[in-house]
Amino acid sequence: MIEAKDALDLIESKLVGWSKELIRMLPNLVLAAVIVVAGWLLAKLVRAGVEKVLVRTQIGRSLRNLISNAVYLLIIIIALFGALSILHLDKTVTSILAGAGIVGLALGFAFQDIAANFISGVAMAVQRPIRTGELVEVAGQLGIVERIDLRTTEIKSLQGLQVIIPNKEIFQNVLTNYTRNGSRRVDLDVGVTYGDDLAKVERVTVEAVKTIDGLLPDREVELFFKEFGDSSINFEVRFWVSSKSQGYYKGRKSAAIVAIKSAYVKNDIMIPFPIRTLDFGIKGGEKLNAMLSERKSDRS
Repeated sequence: MIEAKDALDLIESKLVGWSKELIRMLPNLVLAAVIVVAGWLLAKLVRAGVEKVLVRTQIGRSLRNLISNAVYLLIIIIALFGALSILHLDKTVTSILAGAGIVGLALGFAFQDIAANFISGVAMAVQRPIRTGELVEVAGQLGIVERIDLRTTEIKSLQGLQVIIPNKEIFQNVLTNYTRNGSRRVDLDVGVTYGDDLAKVERVTVEAVKTIDGLLPDREVELFFKEFGDSSINFEVRFWVSSKSQGYYKGRKSAAIVAIKSAYVKNDIMIPFPIRTLDFGIKGGEKLNAMLSERKSDRS
């Protein structure tokens, strides 16, 4: 009975002590709760305000969400640490910060690629080297940009396939944007026979290209003779079209080929076939009919 009474007295003393401590800390608890609630409300208001401001800028949606949520979490964390300080839990705050630093360092080593892709995504959202709907070529992939996230970018290839590329690959490799400038130059290689008048060839070719639709009016059609080929004189025709799409670009190039071929037929200009000379002698320079005649003589 004495041991049971001592135990009850101990429990009673502990409860009384805790009650007194609770009453003493009650103002601090109320103040800490008010700080947490006020911080939460303030974080929501500030996040909404930041989102409204960022919508007016050219920052991408993913980066806007990242910034607004980061501001929201920062205010919440400050409010929580303030509440812990009022409750005289400074050591707890220090322990939390130290633990967060260690955990962050460990996660950084464990997820290096994810962190690199994330940082690259943030940099891309700020610099905006590509936008949704643009035709780009990166990491050996050519397609239309469908979606840009903070970790990956989704591209739809010209064959209709979905290609997901880590942002690190886009940020660290050569990127070709076919849409950004609004125009593209078509380079078309052509060859004519050595017997054709080159001045006539240049005039007919340029006039033929000018007949196709879609040429940019502020750009001239250019023609440059390049080399004496094996069986032709080769030259390059250059003209500019709008970079609406890859199909439009290919269509203008196809139309130019058709127009040039038709103009050459009308003006008696020849696009030569490849010519090969067959040598039937061991030493070289011997013709087939001479060799046949020599063999007939030997048989006779």
